[in-house]
Amino acid sequence: MTKSQSGLESSPAETPDAEQIHRAAERLAQGGLVALPTETVYGLGADACNPVALARIYAVKGRPSNHPVIVHLAPDGDIAYWVSSLPAEAQRLIDTFWPGPLTLILPRAAHIPAAVSGGQSSIGLRCPSHPVAQSLLREFSALMPGGRGGVAAPSANKFGRVSPTTADHVRAEFPELDESQLLILPGGASQVGIESTIVDLSRLDNGGAPYLLRPGHISARELEEVLQRPVLAPDSDAPRVSGSLKAHYAPGTPVELLPRQALESRLSAPAPERQVAVVLSGVGRTAAGYDVVLAGADADAYARNLYALMRDLDAAGYSRILLELPPDTPEWAAVRDRIGRAAAAFEE
Repeated sequence: MTKSQSGLESSPAETPDAEQIHRAAERLAQGGLVALPTETVYGLGADACNPVALARIYAVKGRPSNHPVIVHLAPDGDIAYWVSSLPAEAQRLIDTFWPGPLTLILPRAAHIPAAVSGGQSSIGLRCPSHPVAQSLLREFSALMPGGRGGVAAPSANKFGRVSPTTADHVRAEFPELDESQLLILPGGASQVGIESTIVDLSRLDNGGAPYLLRPGHISARELEEVLQRPVLAPDSDAPRVSGSLKAHYAPGTPVELLPRQALESRLSAPAPERQVAVVLSGVGRTAAGYDVVLAGADADAYARNLYALMRDLDAAGYSRILLELPPDTPEWAAVRDRIGRAAAAFEE
């Protein structure tokens, strides 16, 4: 059968009240964990200046301690507190894209715990546009000395798994944690649906170039228009960043990535296994033993639906998920990156 992704949309947004926001900010200030909505995905948040709280993130996620996390700042946050230098190019990107789904890798200030960067001399910073995230960040900052609070918040899922885009996804990901261990702030479905673009500006002071370390909603072309210089692909000296491992963003169900022609050939014969799901970006056809799902005809819609769709297919008990490889064009770069890493988790 063929079905539209529209049937997988989440329930209407829940909005926490001021008391819930304050309680969450206090939890962060006490070293606890708070799952917060952002426009990209839900994050697993902790005080970025508290090494004990940071260790809780790593332990709950099962995340390697050398894999850095991104620090989230309020729109009026003191960026200079977090970095040893702020290049003019970084300020231009901040002025253009913040608040929004862009993470900047910059030189880390010496007084910021190395744990937030996986022991590296750099730090990842971003300012989310989600109103709930902004309210929480402002409230938390007000509780911190000098009003300089920052929340380290990798995606609120077990390491390497599909990122959550609703509060229900977070609850399903950590059923072993009660509210005293993880406070979850609802905020509706994430509007972007995949993680932020990451650009490395940490080496500009030494004559280096900007590097695109993770594609996202903000494209390399948009970055180049602001910077007025090329943004390069990662090199061998690139710092480690979130989502940079070959295998990542993977469901439990095996995933296979196929070009459209190979996928059509596969569909011409009955599925050799029990029910198989096929995810297409555009119009598809039915075939015996396959459930065809249309994820979104344009890259933004596909990205917004991708993780919720993967979670739903995972829960449905399919034996395999076949993903159509989208066009190799700039607007599809982020989607291709995410599904490529998901499929890599099942390569022999």
